[in-house]
Amino acid sequence: MISWEEFNLEEPGLADLGKRMLLQTRAHTGLAFLATIRNDGAPRLHPVSLVFSHDHLYIFIPPDSPKCADLKRDGRYALQAFPPPENEEGKEFYISGTVKWIRDLSARHAIIAETGIYVEEHETLFELILDRAMYTVLVDRGTPKERPWHRIWPIAGE
Repeated sequence: MISWEEFNLEEPGLADLGKRMLLQTRAHTGLAFLATIRNDGAPRLHPVSLVFSHDHLYIFIPPDSPKCADLKRDGRYALQAFPPPENEEGKEFYISGTVKWIRDLSARHAIIAETGIYVEEHETLFELILDRAMYTVLVDRGTPKERPWHRIWPIAGE
């Protein structure tokens, strides 16, 4: 499990593709689908806003949100970038791992200061720690040979 910063050092090309997919409209914030695990073991899927700050990936979640309770109880997640507009190449980006609950107020204030985002005072801050990343693009799209091509980290066998 590694931070986005470490992922970027280890796999800069894949990290760059992922960051562009996650930050389609703004410099520091983006939108994605977050999957968590409900108390009964079933999956839960929600759209979330995410924040890049100091080369780390974060989410702020209201404390009364079901996904916040999921992450506090079982920190595992999967995150899928929103598909880009006019996605002619069928691009996708996905990460999974566990969250780190950040309770340090100075870290919270540094993220808000760097990004200029508005955050409710009571929102819970989590850092997304990665254990897997995958970028997918369709090759030979629109032909009988159409198929997905994947770039996956870590490479099988690592």
